[in-house]
Amino acid sequence: MPKLDKDAAVEVKLDGAAAMLEASLTEEQRRGLFEHPGMCVLVIAELSSVTYTGHAQTEDKPAQVKLRMTLVEAARDDEQTHLVAEVMRAMMRRRKMDQTLDEVGPGATVVEDAVAEALAAHPTETEYDAHQELKRHRRGARVEQFG
Repeated sequence: MPKLDKDAAVEVKLDGAAAMLEASLTEEQRRGLFEHPGMCVLVIAELSSVTYTGHAQTEDKPAQVKLRMTLVEAARDDEQTHLVAEVMRAMMRRRKMDQTLDEVGPGATVVEDAVAEALAAHPTETEYDAHQELKRHRRGARVEQFG
């Protein structure tokens, strides 16, 4: 992979693979986005680079990287929407405080306290695993009725 100059601008594009996004949206959200142009849904997403295009130094074009959503979860109710929005606001406050809001490239995104507070009422990974294990045990127990 080519190395870029420290000050080189990189253009970011999203690729067309939206299966992960579609799977995370409810049917109601999909219909709402279609029927009400301008409607917004907040998501938490993981973006992975899938392709890049470098240009010769003599060309007046920025380098490009194409990103794909590899993990995405959409807020499904008002409470989740509020939590995602609060985490986003906390991240923006951190960038403003670190004076990296206009910075291109990696900036500070330390928001552990805001995330922990926002997710306090949500299940942990351990609680989810315990729930899954309980479901597996229930599936194995069969009740027969005799008439």
